[in-house]
Order: sequence, then C-alpha cells, then structure tokens
Amino acid sequence: MPTPVDQEIKLDPKRYIVSKTDAKGIIEYGNDYFVEISGYKESELIGKPHNIVRHPDMPKVAFKLMWEHISKGDNFVAIVKNMAKDGRYYWVFTEFEPKVDALTNEITGYTAFRKAAPKKAVDTIAPIYKKLLEIEEEGGVEASEKHFKGLFEEKGMTYDEFVNDLVGNKGLFKAFFSAMKKLFS
Repeated sequence: MPTPVDQEIKLDPKRYIVSKTDAKGIIEYGNDYFVEISGYKESELIGKPHNIVRHPDMPKVAFKLMWEHISKGDNFVAIVKNMAKDGRYYWVFTEFEPKVDALTNEITGYTAFRKAAPKKAVDTIAPIYKKLLEIEEEGGVEASEKHFKGLFEEKGMTYDEFVNDLVGNKGLFKAFFSAMKKLFS
C-alpha cells in the first residue's frame, strides 16, 4: 500500500468515476477517469480488491455499513476519501448499486458511480471520520459503529439521509446517478 501524502487531487466536477466489481469487491472494470485519478494502470486495477484505493483515514465502520447495505441488495451512498497510487488523496460522493441476477436473485457484482464531493460535505464528514478512527483504535469497530449510529439517532436521520442532505442529492447528483446507471446498465 502506498504511503499517504497530504496532497489532494482536485477532481473535475464535470467528470465521473465508474468502477464495477464482482460480488466479493474484485475490480472487473474501471472507466478511463478512474484509471487516471487512481494513478494505477488498468492492468494493475483489474482483478484487485477495490480497497486498493482505500485511504487509511477512512474508518472501517464506514465500509462495514456499506457492505451490510449492498450485500442485501440495497443501494448505498457515501462520502469517501480514496488514495491514489502515489499516496495523494481525493474525496468522492459515491453511490454503490448492486447487480442482481434476475433468475437466481443473487448479487453478482456492484457498480460504483462517483463524483467530486462538495467541499461543504468533506468539511463536515472529515472530523466525524477522524473521531471514528480514534474510537476504532481504542475500542474497535463495534465501539465506532455504536458512536456512528448514535450521531445519526441524535440528528433523527439515517446516514443515507445525512449524506444526501450534505451533497444536495435531491437534484443534480440524483440526475447524474440516474444518467450513469442508464449508461452502464
């Protein structure tokens, strides 16, 4: 895994990152922008676990919740800090969509659609993730999850509602993800 570098990659707000994985999270496809931003060659991505771009600043509980949702066939939205091959980072707003076999009803893979995360969203979520990492170091993922869920209970909303509210996922992002799903279905 590369060493993190405190340098942000500025994403083009008009471009999107798309990747597809199998049911276990192994990359099967990455669009040209994913390859470009990640800094990996396509051949270095295909066949690798998607966590190849996971930044160590991301709490494990975020991915635990993601897998709980998508493994049941539910979509999941998140704000994620990823890491490029050279150690630089980039923030994305992501929607994960399970691909389900119509005959067997089994999940066969996932597609992730990503756009640059709005600065306001990053400024809000980064300290939450930092606190969750501290809790994970002291008390493990279970303690982190309890704290994380408690935050949203206090707000009277789910994590999905919180993220959608942060990024304004009522209009522009909703239209973007809808268009991307049509292109990559």
